[in-house]
Amino acid sequence: MALLIAGLILWFAAHYFKRLAPERRAAMGEKGKLYATIGLVASLILMIIGYRAADFIPVWNPPSFMMHINNTLMLFALWTFGSSAAKGAKAWPATKLRHPQLIGFKIWAFAHLLVNGDLASVLLFGGLLGWAVGAAILINRAEPDWTPPEPAGKATWIRLAVITLVLYGIVGAVHIWLGVWPFPA
Repeated sequence: MALLIAGLILWFAAHYFKRLAPERRAAMGEKGKLYATIGLVASLILMIIGYRAADFIPVWNPPSFMMHINNTLMLFALWTFGSSAAKGAKAWPATKLRHPQLIGFKIWAFAHLLVNGDLASVLLFGGLLGWAVGAAILINRAEPDWTPPEPAGKATWIRLAVITLVLYGIVGAVHIWLGVWPFPA
């Protein structure tokens, strides 16, 4: 569990450093980007190893129907995250939400809290959900003005739908490869 917690702390530090100490981060120049990247990769490695090695300590027992809710939320999380990816005009909800990628991340974390009732999952997904909430707050404080982007056309929507479904399949396949069946039996 210590590696998981260390990974979360490093994740927070690597992401928040730019927002909490902008002058210091700017003074680091390109080296700062390198250090942030190294910190993020290290945090991911620590979180993955720590999560996989953690003992199963039950906190709550999720009902089986939560898997359906999780899977639906995962589709929406991928769509929301990707809605801002197009250059120029954006697909919904990126035209209405300031931080669609962080919101997609929050949906992902929340969805995983619904189906995982062990302590390591609560720490991992709850911690990452807390990070995303804090990141949006820090960004909004540093950059209070926001202009919604123009709505995208039909081609962007079709591309986003295809990419969302392909990524959903890939995410499902990765879960299966890792030994976790993500679909209702």
